[in-house]
Amino acid sequence: MKTQYYTAASLDGFIATEDHSLEWLFPLGDVETTSYPTFIKDVGALVMGSSTYEWMLRHVVLPKDKPSAPWPYEQPTWVMSSRRLPEVPGANLHFASGDVRPVHQAATVAAGGKNVWVVGGGDLAGQFYDAGLLDELFVQIGSVTLGAGRPLLPRAITSPPLILRGVRAVGTGFAELHYEVPRT
Repeated sequence: MKTQYYTAASLDGFIATEDHSLEWLFPLGDVETTSYPTFIKDVGALVMGSSTYEWMLRHVVLPKDKPSAPWPYEQPTWVMSSRRLPEVPGANLHFASGDVRPVHQAATVAAGGKNVWVVGGGDLAGQFYDAGLLDELFVQIGSVTLGAGRPLLPRAITSPPLILRGVRAVGTGFAELHYEVPRT
């Protein structure tokens, strides 16, 4: 069982624009050609921040320009937020705030031996890193720059550095990087 941050970022290190848009991401490639289909099979629970959750609501569950859809994950999902957010009927959602350690503990139990996915954002992944709970990062680096936005991982991680475990090209739009978080 591992706790993994799996995401995409622009070449200059942003996971979303300043207004939380991901529109830059979709023209770059097909998610089915990345490691995502294999990755998600080993995920037993998810943890995401409120901005990620709200993006999912606006673009997947209740989009303005398409019919509504069910929550896309069967796995139990924890949403970290200091605000009260709308719930999705039928989804296995848990809302929490504060320290990520008790959330990680609950997600680990719920995952039943599978991995815990820290979906986003970057600050949430940083909180898992700060607590010594993050094991791996999978980052799809897109062939675009945004100039500003929501950072991939707003932390200084220099000593010890992350350990590169794999690199592969994904189509013409992405380089997929796999890092291990060393234990001190």
